[in-house]
Amino acid sequence: MTKRKIIITITAIILIVVIGIVIAVITKNFSSKENTEELKTISVSEVTRSVFYSPQYVAIAAGYFEEEGLKIDLTTGQGADNVMTAVLSNQVDIGFAGPEASIYVYNEGKEDYPQIFAQLTKTDGSFLVSSEKIENFSWSDLKGKTVIPGRRGGVPYMTLLYVLKKNGIDPQKDLVLDDSIDFDLMASAFSTGKADFVTLFEPTASQIELTGKGYIVASVGEAAGKVPYTAYFAKKSYIEKNNDVIQGFTNAIYKGQQYVQTHTSKEIAELIIEFFPDTDVDLLANAIESYRQIDAWNQTPYMAEEDFNLLQDIIYDAGELEKYAPYSEVVNNFYK
Repeated sequence: MTKRKIIITITAIILIVVIGIVIAVITKNFSSKENTEELKTISVSEVTRSVFYSPQYVAIAAGYFEEEGLKIDLTTGQGADNVMTAVLSNQVDIGFAGPEASIYVYNEGKEDYPQIFAQLTKTDGSFLVSSEKIENFSWSDLKGKTVIPGRRGGVPYMTLLYVLKKNGIDPQKDLVLDDSIDFDLMASAFSTGKADFVTLFEPTASQIELTGKGYIVASVGEAAGKVPYTAYFAKKSYIEKNNDVIQGFTNAIYKGQQYVQTHTSKEIAELIIEFFPDTDVDLLANAIESYRQIDAWNQTPYMAEEDFNLLQDIIYDAGELEKYAPYSEVVNNFYK
C-alpha cells in the first residue's frame, strides 16, 4: 500500500469515528430531551418538611416518580390550612397534610371537595421536647406546665389532647396549651423560653436537643397508637380527570414505602439528604431511626375505614367536629 493510500485510509477512519461520535451525542441529547418532555409535572404542597415523610423523599430521590412518567414540583405549605387553600384554589394539584383538612371541607358542603387517595404515615410524628432534662418521664409531669402543641384543630394538637386524656390529664385544668404560635415558629418560640414543653417533628426535635436547648422525653405517636396521620388528597374533579396521574403517583409512593421497610436508616438518610441540606447525615439517620422505632410509616397507601373513623373520634372528642364524614366519600382507595 502506497503512502498516499495509507493517509487516505487513516483519514477515512478518523472521519467515520468523528461522525459516529457526533451522531451518538445528538441522539443522546435528543433522547434526553424527549424523555424530559414526556414527564408530566405535578405540583404538590406538603404540610411541612420533616423526616417523618421519608417515604415521599425516597420516592423523589430514587426516581420512582420518573418511572411513572411524573416530575414532582414540591413546595412546603407550613400548615394543613395553607395546603388545603392551595389545593382548593388550584395553586397545586395535590396536597399532603392531615386527613382532618379533607373532613372539614367535605362537611362544609363543597361540591368539588378533596378526596384522600393515599396514606403515608400511621402515627403522630411529633416528639415531646422538655426545656429541662427529665429522667423516667411521665405524662403527669406536664401538670402545671405550659406546652406549645401546634394550632387548634390540627391533628398534632388533637392527638396530644387524646394522649393527655388517656393518661388522666384534663387539658382544660391541669396545664396550659399555648396554641397561638404558628407551626413554623414553634421551635424558635420554645427555644426563647416561651414554654416548658413543645411538640416537634424530626429532625427539628433532634436539632433542638443537639443545641442543648431541649430534651426529647416522649413520642406522642407511640403514646397515641395507630392514627392515619398524613395523607395525599386532590379535588374530586382533578382525580376524575387525571386517573393515570393519581395511579402513577400512588405507585411511586408505594415504592417509597417499601424502600424504607427494606433499607437501613443510614441508607435512607444518604438518599434523602438533599431535602435536609442543613442536617448532618448521622443526625438525619438517627431521626429516621426514631420513626422506624415507633413504626410510623404505612406499608401501603391504603387507608382503612376503622382508622379513618378513629381519627374522627379523636377530632370529635377534641370538640372540632360536629358530624362524621362518610369514609366512602372522603377516601378514594381505587388507586391502591
